[in-house]
Amino acid sequence: MIPIFATQALIIGGFLAAVTPSVAAAPGAPVKRTEAACLAAGDGYLRAKLAGAVNAHIEWPNSGTRCEGEFREKPPGVRLSFQRASGAAPNLLLVFGLTGVKEGLSAQEVKTNLTVIVQGTSRIFGTLGDSRCTVDSLNQRPLGEARSYRIEARGFCTQPAHAVRGKGDVLVSTFEFAGPVNFNTEQK
Repeated sequence: MIPIFATQALIIGGFLAAVTPSVAAAPGAPVKRTEAACLAAGDGYLRAKLAGAVNAHIEWPNSGTRCEGEFREKPPGVRLSFQRASGAAPNLLLVFGLTGVKEGLSAQEVKTNLTVIVQGTSRIFGTLGDSRCTVDSLNQRPLGEARSYRIEARGFCTQPAHAVRGKGDVLVSTFEFAGPVNFNTEQK
């Protein structure tokens, strides 16, 4: 059996590989970069207050923020991730696992698992379960693609995310976000 923090690290490692851009251009050829945007409509964002081993007041607008979301099977719900395209200090990736969220439905008091990764370092902080953070309110609005939704949520953590390796804690006292979730990945 793989410990939950190792499973999260494997999932996060896969996510990092998926969002790391690869460039396959000829030497000396100009590299075309596209501006990162969370939602095509321009209304994605992440706001959060972090304190402890990482101190940050995050105000990430749609432009320059990468975000994605998908259905997760165990426990059933959704997973959303947010990161700045470049230039953010500290360079963070936040992953929210929301338990029990169902396609197209609003929700309240949603148990939330949170992972905070300081990219470019080995610093990973996780709540290691969904008992330390809660989403107060969650609303969904259909996007253009079938089974894809804009999820807007607001919540808080009552206990910190602990260092997966080493020492330190990060308390995310409040957070709110809007990002996409694709339920097409759901296994039926």
